[in-house]
Amino acid sequence: MINLFKIKGQKKEEAASAAGKAPVKKQSAGELRLHKDISELNLPKTTSISFPNGKDDLMNFEIMIRPDEGYYMGGTFIFTFQVSPSYPHEPPKVKCKTKVYHPNIDLEGNVCLNILREDWKPVLNINTVIYGLNLLFTQPNDEDPLNHEAAVVLRDNPKMFEANVKRAMAGGYVGQHYFPRCA
Repeated sequence: MINLFKIKGQKKEEAASAAGKAPVKKQSAGELRLHKDISELNLPKTTSISFPNGKDDLMNFEIMIRPDEGYYMGGTFIFTFQVSPSYPHEPPKVKCKTKVYHPNIDLEGNVCLNILREDWKPVLNINTVIYGLNLLFTQPNDEDPLNHEAAVVLRDNPKMFEANVKRAMAGGYVGQHYFPRCA
């Protein structure tokens, strides 16, 4: 059976190459949806976005969060986003590049946010994830931790937790772990 759409696509490519133009790369559904999500971003004033690989690579970007309230006020935290071509049917992969003392972010940068795991739905978008990350800094959650030590301190001794966060953000040790300055 002859595939007319395939032949039509080949004719377009041949015409473009004859005119000296580079063939147009077809975008995946995930890239199209991500392009829409990014164009509609409504970032909080504490958050910025950058594209380290250039604007041509929308599937990999960074978010910088500078909380203006709570335990982490004054810190700068960078998150990498890797979005698969099957987005929005699977969530983006998010990692924290900044080593942080936080109950919901482990020392390797893995992030515990329910919408990045079991509660992800295709109706959610990048804006939702960014707001969720901001919420982690204003309301850390000791009930669903990745860093169990930090969660226990937050739950049992909030004043000590606050002192540990300040020490970590200033660049220092909390227990056996060194945290580079992020404030």
